Amino acid sequence: MASGQERVLRRRIKSVQSTKKITKAMELISASRIAKAQERVAAARPYSERITDVIRNLAAAGAGGDSPLLNPRSDVTTVAYVVVAADRGLAGGYNSSVIRAAERAMAADQEAGRKTALITVGKKATGYFRFRGWEIAESFIGFSDAPGYEDARAVAGYVAERFESGEYSEVHLAYTQFLSMGTQVAQVAQYMPLDTTSLEDAEATGPTADYEFEPSPTEILDRLLPRYAEARLYAALLDSAASEHAARQRAMKSATENAEEMIIKLSRVMNRARQDAITTEIMEIVGGAEALRQSQTGGSDLLVDQVSTDDVFASHHLTTHRTDHFSSGEQS
Repeated sequence: MASGQERVLRRRIKSVQSTKKITKAMELISASRIAKAQERVAAARPYSERITDVIRNLAAAGAGGDSPLLNPRSDVTTVAYVVVAADRGLAGGYNSSVIRAAERAMAADQEAGRKTALITVGKKATGYFRFRGWEIAESFIGFSDAPGYEDARAVAGYVAERFESGEYSEVHLAYTQFLSMGTQVAQVAQYMPLDTTSLEDAEATGPTADYEFEPSPTEILDRLLPRYAEARLYAALLDSAASEHAARQRAMKSATENAEEMIIKLSRVMNRARQDAITTEIMEIVGGAEALRQSQTGGSDLLVDQVSTDDVFASHHLTTHRTDHFSSGEQS
């Protein structure tokens, strides 16, 4: 029994060691990808800042009054949610946190009597909502860990087309904001209509420089607002990608540490089982030797007893023979 238990424990230790190698490799890969994701966020920031400055100056020049991307709807009937999650798991609570935040927001809108539409980014979000019976208007997959600008353009174009046509009254964006290696926050922010706070401030303060616009500021703004929407979504995708790698790196590090602890515990149990097996074998050897010694000692005593019995029988036979002989002599 002990030997069988030792084999089982040895097999489990090898399995945990193999898992530890995988989790350690995934931890290192995620750590390297975090740095790349942060570099991409830093590289995309100047474009976002520049296009924001241009839009502010256009708004300060009086443009944007009639743009559907800037004007809130008086009657909100349908609210669309763009949920950004990962294509893969093993990232701790990264996927569940943003999905639950979006689910709570959609439930609140439905309780308020508004319809909701769902656009998912990432296989995990698509699988979660599809399994629970949510109707998904469109899903985008295959680029969660390394999104490109064309991916953001595809998602933003799909949403903007339906928002401008009036199918969606509002669009909210559920994603994970990357603050630091140890802090990522899932949040739901308004995406369309675009935030006009900075534009109102620009109108109040006036343009930062004297610009001459050709064509008109309104026409330029109408062309730039879709690019601005794409830039905002692209920044959210990059934040989510960095958050995904950070969450996976922490999860894999924790899994590696747990594997090491399990290997230590299983090794102790296996050593104890091995000691029990050795003790059992020693006891069996000692018991066998004792039985053998007793059998050898018992055989000698039996031989002595047999010899004594034969002697007694022979003596008795001789005595009987002599008595018979004496009796026959007297009769003669």
